Amino acid sequence: MPVQWAGLSPELLLTVDREGGERLCAQLERQLRDAIRSGRLQAGERLPSSRELARILGLSRGLVQDCYAQLQAEGYLVTRVGSATRVADCAQVAPAPTTPPPGGRPRLIADFRYGVPDLASFPVADWLWATREAARTMPTADLDYGDPSGSSALREVVAGYLRRVRGAAADPARTVVCSGYAQGLSLALRALARTGARVVAYEDPGGPATATAAAEAAGLTAVPVPVDEDGVDVRALDATGARAVIVTPAHQWPTGVVLAPARRHALIEWAERRDAYVIEDDYDAEFRYDREPVGALQGLAADRVISVGTVSKSLAPALRLGWLLCPQALTESLTDLKRIADRGSPSLDQLALARLIESGRYDRHLRRMRTTYATRRTALVSALAQHAPAVRLSGLAAGFHAVAHLPSGVEERGVVAEARGRGVGLYGMSACRSSGAESPAQLIMGFGDVTDRAIGEGIAAVAGLLG
Repeated sequence: MPVQWAGLSPELLLTVDREGGERLCAQLERQLRDAIRSGRLQAGERLPSSRELARILGLSRGLVQDCYAQLQAEGYLVTRVGSATRVADCAQVAPAPTTPPPGGRPRLIADFRYGVPDLASFPVADWLWATREAARTMPTADLDYGDPSGSSALREVVAGYLRRVRGAAADPARTVVCSGYAQGLSLALRALARTGARVVAYEDPGGPATATAAAEAAGLTAVPVPVDEDGVDVRALDATGARAVIVTPAHQWPTGVVLAPARRHALIEWAERRDAYVIEDDYDAEFRYDREPVGALQGLAADRVISVGTVSKSLAPALRLGWLLCPQALTESLTDLKRIADRGSPSLDQLALARLIESGRYDRHLRRMRTTYATRRTALVSALAQHAPAVRLSGLAAGFHAVAHLPSGVEERGVVAEARGRGVGLYGMSACRSSGAESPAQLIMGFGDVTDRAIGEGIAAVAGLLG
């Protein structure tokens, strides 16, 4: 798609060699032809005015006009009275047709992918308001690089929000703004590697690919620790010799269990005894339905827990904004690592998020989304009860995904493959197990970014596969 310029003439990189034997007009014509043929100048794209191009290249305007006239005669350019000179629609060489992959993907009736919020419900009007307010009121100094740990305004607002909503022991001075969970985890593991840690544990099932990749990048070894109905097995964790563990205590990913109170205290006791740290992924605690809210683990042991939070689930992953609540002993190291990584997250986006939260618009959006996800959760439960009653659901108390337990004899991989052929995206639990085992056969069914109607139609389409 050609760039549409408003007002000033667009810039265009061309050069002329006054020492060579080729005429200046011929040089200009050749370079413009090459730019059009190669696609550097796209069909419909506007060229600089003859006066402006002549000024930039130090040529006479008449020479540039002669060049444009020649290329127009050859069909490369078009001009209209009162309009700019543009690249002709038919001037470019058409790219060679690409061969579509065999057996192209069918259009999905419903895609039950997990970890994605309702993207269509992103509060565009509120975000635009917050961005305008942030830009209007921000001091000029905030346009500089700033503090690598993040905008002081956002750190103040986030700390207050997390104290109020998550029961966290949040201190702006020990908060580091990051670019989402992936960077937050990377910074945390690199900081721990600086302390001498060599092994990090992660929940199993959980996110083996993410944990392993981040650990390897930090020079650590990642080991799985089993999860049961009470959360991570602390005894098994103790046997690994790890000095760090990644956990999702409020809503375990992906099983949905809550870390039991006894396990919470055992985990903190393990961290203190082993001189270890807990990395808490507080990923979707805002969305709860059938139980009282569970406070952040960080609130119980701020000196032993690195809590990672983001707006990827509450707003949208594209914002790439999150935060780390840091133990005092690691704050300086985490800030330094953030500085090395990218010198700090985008300041205007940080200020906009701060305005969104402190204005109450963020809370209002979360209340609206709780209602939306609760309705979709009900639609999923009803659709399975009607079309596949043998399938049991668990992990529904919070978040926007559930675990579907398939009946005995149903193969996870086969269900996923055949469902795709019927236009339904299903995803197996095996991808979340360190061993990749497909037994017991389970599906992780996300309902964040799929409508009520699509849920019903999708389940009806694959009912025969689910047993």
